[in-house]
Amino acid sequence: MTFSPVSQTQDGALSIDAAKLTESLPFIEYQDNTLYIDGADTTELAKLYGTPLYVYSKNALLANYTAYMESFSALNDVQICYAVKANSNLAVLSALAKAGAGFDIVSTGELARVIRAGGNPAQIVYSGVGKTASDIHTALEAGVGCFNVEALSELDTINAVAAELGKKAPIALRINPDVDAKTHPYISTGMKDNKFGIAHDVAISAYEYANTLPNLDIVGIDCHIGSQLTEVKPFVDALDKMIELIDELFARGIKLSHVDLGGGLGVRYIDENPASVHEFAEALLPKLLALQAKYKLGLHLEPGRNIAANAGVLLTRVDVLKPTEHKNFAIVDASMSELIRPALYESVMAIIPAKLADTQDNEQSQVWDVVGTVCESSDFLGKERALSLEVGTLLAVTGAGAYAFSMASNYNSRPRPAEVMTDNGAHRIVRARENLEDLWRGEQL
Repeated sequence: MTFSPVSQTQDGALSIDAAKLTESLPFIEYQDNTLYIDGADTTELAKLYGTPLYVYSKNALLANYTAYMESFSALNDVQICYAVKANSNLAVLSALAKAGAGFDIVSTGELARVIRAGGNPAQIVYSGVGKTASDIHTALEAGVGCFNVEALSELDTINAVAAELGKKAPIALRINPDVDAKTHPYISTGMKDNKFGIAHDVAISAYEYANTLPNLDIVGIDCHIGSQLTEVKPFVDALDKMIELIDELFARGIKLSHVDLGGGLGVRYIDENPASVHEFAEALLPKLLALQAKYKLGLHLEPGRNIAANAGVLLTRVDVLKPTEHKNFAIVDASMSELIRPALYESVMAIIPAKLADTQDNEQSQVWDVVGTVCESSDFLGKERALSLEVGTLLAVTGAGAYAFSMASNYNSRPRPAEVMTDNGAHRIVRARENLEDLWRGEQL
């Protein structure tokens, strides 16, 4: 997918054309110079619910999910398992569950959330590198569809727990294909020096060992090479390596029912040009259709960011303007406690005004570091941004539907913000703002 640039950098300062940016964001737009998300006025949402505030578009979530189902419709047995870690709000999960989505989980907490939201356990894949015997017991009792296994010792643990319960556990091995995803090193997961998966060169012997364990049911093969991938080629390279293994496994009499290519397809935060879901499917479908014709393999995908990121914004208000000799600081009521991606990954996210000026004249703009009040120098939402600000200005951080609230903390004893879902102009609280008593709930003097 090719987008026109929406930003420019002059003398180190990043200026974003907010109106142009929103043209590429689903269900986010300016109406009469005011920012709306799924038909709801963000300035009114901020007045009603306070700031900082996360806002999610239900229709954007569903449109992003539907894009996968439609793009891969040429295949039989396609299961889109939304990655719960991206955004685990119950309303988000419920909307996707009602649309037919499966779920990719990495903890029993996420399992409990999916079930509470109405998700079908048979459409859950349980990923993650450190499943305990207790985790496995809980998941087997719930009836999860598949465990994505990350280590040989995990095979033994799953087999033992399944034997205790008198069950056969459905498993796929997560293979590390040693493919460079060309993404940030913290979110690269498919290289041989990453902690994830079983090395490609021992995959066959791992499957043969799994095949000797009586309480395991081998159903698939899985890989996941990283997150925020903007190119399709790494996925194609990974699939080629999976096909080599699939051919060898069937030749040895080990039959599979699905191939799982994980998630990782990227999104546009500012000027990125990620492949669309349609382009992603076009690149993979010839190989996947051939696999299906040869072995009747279904497909699992585990998108998270690609479904949720651009379905959400974080609203935050300027509390203090602090010009100094060397820097101008705009101190807002959000911080790294609410949104850690810029501090953790040095992510550059768009910060745009909830109300545009009546003209496009940027003469009133100054260069600001947009920062929070947390006692860390890494506490920033964006550095060197050309913005026209005053105390009270309402700002929106776009791309905040994924890896945002789900990574929020109470650092500096900050109550976590409220979350709101919008739907064709309607809006409702889907998580109440924490109060001070929530900060010590469960503690004892």
